[in-house]
This record gives sequence, C-alpha cells and structure tokens, in this order.
Amino acid sequence: MNHFDFTGCRIAVVGDLMLDKYLSGSVERLSPEAPVPVLLREAERAVLGGAANVCANLAALGAEVTVIGVIGRDDAGSLLLDLLRAHPKLRADLVVTDLERPTTCKIRVMSGAHQMVRIDAESRTEVAAEVEDAVASAIRHSVRSADVVVLSDYAKGLCSDRIIRTVIDTAADAGKAAIIDPKRRDFSIYRDATLIKPNRRELAEATRLPCESDQQAEAAALAAIAQTNSAILLTRSEHGMSFFERDSKPLHLKTAAQDVFDVSGAGDTVLAVAALGTAARLPVGKMMRFANAAAGIVVSKIGTAVVSAKELDEALEAEAHGSDPNKGASLSLEEAVRRREEWRKRGLRVGFTNGCYDLLHPGHVSLLKSAAAECDRLMVAINSDASVRRLKGPTRPVQDERSRAYILGALTAVDLVVVFDDDTPAETIAALQPDLLVKGADYAIDEIVGADTVRSANGRVLLVPLVRGQSSTSLIRRAVDLQANQHRQRSQTADS
Repeated sequence: MNHFDFTGCRIAVVGDLMLDKYLSGSVERLSPEAPVPVLLREAERAVLGGAANVCANLAALGAEVTVIGVIGRDDAGSLLLDLLRAHPKLRADLVVTDLERPTTCKIRVMSGAHQMVRIDAESRTEVAAEVEDAVASAIRHSVRSADVVVLSDYAKGLCSDRIIRTVIDTAADAGKAAIIDPKRRDFSIYRDATLIKPNRRELAEATRLPCESDQQAEAAALAAIAQTNSAILLTRSEHGMSFFERDSKPLHLKTAAQDVFDVSGAGDTVLAVAALGTAARLPVGKMMRFANAAAGIVVSKIGTAVVSAKELDEALEAEAHGSDPNKGASLSLEEAVRRREEWRKRGLRVGFTNGCYDLLHPGHVSLLKSAAAECDRLMVAINSDASVRRLKGPTRPVQDERSRAYILGALTAVDLVVVFDDDTPAETIAALQPDLLVKGADYAIDEIVGADTVRSANGRVLLVPLVRGQSSTSLIRRAVDLQANQHRQRSQTADS
C-alpha cells in the first residue's frame, strides 16, 4: 500500500552544505606514545550532511530538489558536489564556490558502532558580500518554480540576516511556503515564515522558557508565535513532536519506544518530511505522523542517513497494523550486529540460541519460549543449507534456509534471525556478543560452542530441558516409516 506520493513535489533548499565523512576501523590496543586507542583503519565513506542531507532525504522520498549553498574550492567541496550531482533528483548548478573559505566537513572516527572523536573543518564567519549576492540571486531565481522553500541554518556563515529575509520575503511574494530550521536565538529574524522547526533547546533559548512538559512547550511556542507570526513544529526527542499555531489547539504526537542508534541528521529528516507534507498539502496531523515515522527509521541507522520512500511506506503500513516491521527479520550478520548494538544502548538483555531448525517441532518451540523468558530480545542463528548438508548429510535440510528463517521469524519469541555458513556459530557469537546463550540440556556447558566467549564477557549460559521424543530427525524417520508402511499396504492389497 502506498501511503503517500511525493513525486512531482518541487523543493528549494537554502542552507549550510556539509560533507560528513566516516573513518571506521577496529581498536585492539593503546598507543605507546600516549594513553589513547590505536585505530586500525578499515574503511572510509562520505555522505551528504547538513542542508545537503535535507536535500538527500527529499530526493530519496521522490521530490525534485534545487540545492542552494556554498562550498569551498577544495577536495571536500569537489566530493560534496560530486555526491549532489550523482543524484538525478538533485539540481546542484546553483551551488556557489567561495574561494576564501573551506567546505564544511565533519569527520567522524568510528570503532565498530562507537564514535571515538569528531573532527570539524569549517569557517563560521559570514560569507563575503559577492558570495551573498550570488546566493540571494539563486534564491530569487529558484523560488518561482518551487512549491516550498526550506532554510536549513547550521550557523556556518551562509544564513545572514539578508539571506534569511530573502528566503522568507521572496517566498511570500510568490505565494510559496517558507520553512525554517533555526539556529538564531532571536526568532524575530524569521518573522512571517510559514513554519519554524526548532528543537527543545532552540525554542528554550529563543524564548527563555522551559520546554519539557506539554504545558511548558505550549507556553514557549505561543511566545515564539507572538514574536514571529509563524507556526511552530517543535521536535521533542523522546517526547515526540508538537505543532502550534495561532488560535488553534496544539497537536502533540508522542513517539513510540524504539531502538535509537544514532541521532545524526534526524532533524534533517523531519525538516524534509515537513516540507514534503506542506508541498503535498497533507493535514498537519498526517505530516507529523509521517515525520515521526521517518525520524524513527533514521535514528536506527549508523551515522548521517536518509529514509527511502519504501522504508517510510513500510513503517507506516506496520504502524497502521500495530506491528514492528523489524521483529523477527532475517538479517545479515552485519545488520544483526547493528541491531544488537541498538539493543545494548537501550540496556536490553539479549539472548542467543542456534540450531538447524529443519522441521520445527514442540521441542524447538519450548526451548525458544524458555529462552525468550530469560531475556529482553532473542536472536536465533540457523545453519545455512550448505552447513546443514555437511552436518546432517546430502538429503538435508528438508526446508531451505529462507523457509526456516521465515518460520522462526514468525514466532513471537523470536526477535531476529541470522543465517551462518560455518559448521559452528563461534564467529557469529563472537560478533553478536549476547548476554545469554541458550542450548538444550543434552549438552554439557563445556561442550557448548561460544560458552567461553559469553562467560568471559560476564554473560550467562542456560541449559533448557528437552521435550522427550522431539527432533527433526525423528520426524523425518517417522515420515519415511509411514510412507514405507503405506507402500507395503498398497503392495499387499495389489497382490491379494
């Protein structure tokens, strides 16, 4: 089901363009030169950040986007421009090159899923007059063909008083909406914008009023409305978001409990969806629901990220049916490690069990239910088809790995399924680092693969009593015997 269609929406984005770079690797020792970790570099990637991330989210959801901002004449600027031009829905010909300033670049050094340090290369001074002239001209040129104009201010020097007023006044003159992601402490500069999207800290600083409870948020928002004559969409982290406008009741949307892995760029995603909702003339409540769902997706990803139309549509479909789209999913080991890290950050106790699970039977279900009762989230690792053949013989498995993973994922006890190709799950356990390892009581603890890994990390190994007479092998044998008996009976009937 398609819950939205943003194709054809035309958005102009003005703001501080950034390049977000990620250097990732592993840490195994401390430096002999100083008490700091030594990172063994393994990979590097670059993505669009800041206002450019707003553009990337808009394009990923189907919009045609005009990008207006400033880059330096440097390697970071060239790479940022290449990333913009690589997307068919992003128009980057109005990006201005400033010879006197660097491209804003944020380098995050990552060990696994953990950010160790961030290195910023930027200038916060206002752009030169001739650069400001070029940007103002680009704004006036682009507003005519846009449905909505977005200002994404990261306080990196582009969004001067003149640029802010050019966005708002030019949009108003053309009858177009102007949506602002603010950084100024004085909101009066944003007067007559269609919508201002502050977070709690930004609204509190602008109004000098607390913004924690619904009542406090409303009082602060009304003060901002009196100052700006603009509607306020307030993002409130774990409290969701709230919408306020003059002479209307506030709308509060609470966020559902979810796995939060990285909040980088979540505000950009909300800004993008707010712009699209405005362009598509969605009711405010629906726009907020879409924005909340999109933010929930992006915070579960590593680093600055975008939300695709497919991801948002699936999340909205799951929300409509009251289900978690990720529960029971069959994931790659890399994806499973990320999910496990998300659960760890929430303080959840994660359990693990493994097996072939060829033909699901009551013994399997009993073990899985017992395991789930001892943890907050249960991961199940299953042998791949090739692994099962090596262990059980050429006639196994009866069901292929996709079927086995699908059946297990449908059980309420199971939160995640991962397939491994080795003969044992040792590497999978080492990667996932469960708090609890569960196996049937036909094993001794010192025979269980991964037990030492789990116990060395202060985890626990649990042995669950078996259900007598239950195994995939016995089911197959009984089926074969039944077929043989039926064949004999038919033969005897034919002979008589």
